[in-house]
Amino acid sequence: QVQLVESGGGSVQAGGSLRLSCVASGYADSRHCMGWFRQAPGKEREGVAVISAGWGGSTYYADSVKGRFTISQDNTKNTVYLQMNSLKPEDTAMYYCAGKDGRSCSLRRENFGYWGQGTQVTVSS
Repeated sequence: QVQLVESGGGSVQAGGSLRLSCVASGYADSRHCMGWFRQAPGKEREGVAVISAGWGGSTYYADSVKGRFTISQDNTKNTVYLQMNSLKPEDTAMYYCAGKDGRSCSLRRENFGYWGQGTQVTVSS
């Protein structure tokens, strides 16, 4: 049973930074895909960034966060991070860590079967 536990959310002013962490446990195969999604009130959950954890380390980002957010991994700690810089009020959302088995890695929400409980990020203007 894969479990994902997020931490690091909070409130920040526009232009500020936050770092989210996601600790994964229970993966049978070290080669899998991990990602961050977000959902604002009244909107659908959208992909933010993904990384081919445990192999390669390829990353993919939503256009809205390119150049501002960075996804990374620490395989020794089974942890994936999302460094968020130059935050904007429109980044306000519940952020979810997500995981899937297998090598394919994209921002498509329907491909992910494992989800964390979410951590709130609020950016004020």
